[in-house]
Amino acid sequence: MSKIEINKLTNANVYMNRINLLGRAEEVQLPQIKHKMAEHKALGMIGSAEFFAGIDKLECKIKWNALYPSVLLACANPFTSALIQVRANLETYNGTGRTNEVPATAFLIGTFKEFPLGNIKPHENAEYETTMSVTYAKLIVDSVEIFEIDVLENIYKVGMVDMLSTFKSNTGA
Repeated sequence: MSKIEINKLTNANVYMNRINLLGRAEEVQLPQIKHKMAEHKALGMIGSAEFFAGIDKLECKIKWNALYPSVLLACANPFTSALIQVRANLETYNGTGRTNEVPATAFLIGTFKEFPLGNIKPHENAEYETTMSVTYAKLIVDSVEIFEIDVLENIYKVGMVDMLSTFKSNTGA
């Protein structure tokens, strides 16, 4: 029995506003979760330290492999949020080959802040990349909620544990 297990995620499908966009997205760059850190330094401390102070803005980029009017219609409206779902198949391998496959799904809600008219070159596919400002993000792997962030509802959960429960209680939120 092999001791090493390797996870591979090499393909996915994108849904926008519950519409299946199979084969239309070339690449998806999901948001990076960046913790804002506030520096603390005081007399008597030998150094300084950083402590959690919130979450930086979230952004998603999707590179489309062609011009899709239905996609651009959703991207062109800065006043309506879009629901994006990226569904993938997470494979696990060891020395005997593939041993497991589980779903990995990212859920996003946000508004598009950039949408392209395209880069057109002779004899090449045009390139279209959209950028979305994300206000909600959730990742579920094999029915396990990894995290959930909703900046407008003050939700930050890691593994179903509310990271803000004491803060909300203390502030009456």
